[in-house]
Amino acid sequence: RQDPMIRKLTASAFVLALLAGPLHGAESILTPVEVEANEMEIVDVDKQAIFRGNVDAVRGSQKIRSDVMTVFYADVKQPDGTSKSQASKLDAKGNVTITTTKQVITGEWAKMDILANTLLVGGRVKLIEGKNTLQGEKLTVDLTTERTLMSGGRVKGSFVPK
Repeated sequence: RQDPMIRKLTASAFVLALLAGPLHGAESILTPVEVEANEMEIVDVDKQAIFRGNVDAVRGSQKIRSDVMTVFYADVKQPDGTSKSQASKLDAKGNVTITTTKQVITGEWAKMDILANTLLVGGRVKLIEGKNTLQGEKLTVDLTTERTLMSGGRVKGSFVPK
């Protein structure tokens, strides 16, 4: 699987918050992010980092896989007058799979607003937690309040008692 074209980046400033959201225990926002893809392009004028081909992003126990992942970032002034790149949004397209310790979410695309701490997943979405499943066209998650909404037509759920 390790193609010589694969680029591996660890803890880059613009992907540090890529897998934003509540982490527990030893994992925190300081946990490094590792991204692997067949290629990476930085379009600094548009403040974007674009990863293409078998994209895998991992921070601790959280993972995002997709065909293409675009990370949007901005230069943020620091109290000492210096600037630091900070991720603000993430777009994943094609065969998206988001894996946490509790859930696996699949869909055709995902959009994460890191600053608002929200996640949208769309296109034949399936959420699996243990033996329970939820399916629909669009999943909206507020990662701060942990509120989840499945919408966009009929929603189908299968709930297995413990």
